[in-house]
Amino acid sequence: MKFKKGDKVQFIREGSMVEGVVKEVKDCSPDMWYLIDDKCKDCWIFGGHLILLTPLPVIPQFVADAIDTFKDEGDSLAVAIDYEVYTDELVKELSLDRKMRGWLWETSNQELFARAWLDGYEVEKEPLYYVRLPIVRLNTLGTAVEKDYKYLGVDPETGESNIFQGLTLPYTLSKSGWETKLTEQEIKAIDERFLTFAIPVEEVEEESK
Repeated sequence: MKFKKGDKVQFIREGSMVEGVVKEVKDCSPDMWYLIDDKCKDCWIFGGHLILLTPLPVIPQFVADAIDTFKDEGDSLAVAIDYEVYTDELVKELSLDRKMRGWLWETSNQELFARAWLDGYEVEKEPLYYVRLPIVRLNTLGTAVEKDYKYLGVDPETGESNIFQGLTLPYTLSKSGWETKLTEQEIKAIDERFLTFAIPVEEVEEESK
């Protein structure tokens, strides 16, 4: 079996099973050797000694929250996977996301939910946005209007927010955890009206190149 960069693998070293990630592939025909990062030290391993780890299912954060909540409540998979269980009353009582009912209505998501419940899961990365606020002003000659931008920044720990001149925050703030790259939920928590000015991080950074 051939592996590729980024694959999660297992192998035996010094009598113990070790997990790692493929960093580099070397084709030494007829053998394939792989440079593995196992968080302790890098080493080259013959492909025949590697086992590919089945990746954990990737689910949205609101689904992960539902799984954790039902397990904490002591409920079974049969209860948690039934989309009809997610009534407005229950969703409010357990602080779940209302999207759960529609998400579980999809048959393919039911299988994904079951795998995540039984085997564990990884939470998919949420899209990140800059909240870019347009500032209109006269140019230095006072004869024309120029457009500039300011950006919303947030301290995730305290929820404190402020408006900044650019994407790069003052050193003291960035060091203490302030961010200008925000999720939709983080923006909503400040003020839903800011969503009007939310632009995907990739678009803004592409413009600045």
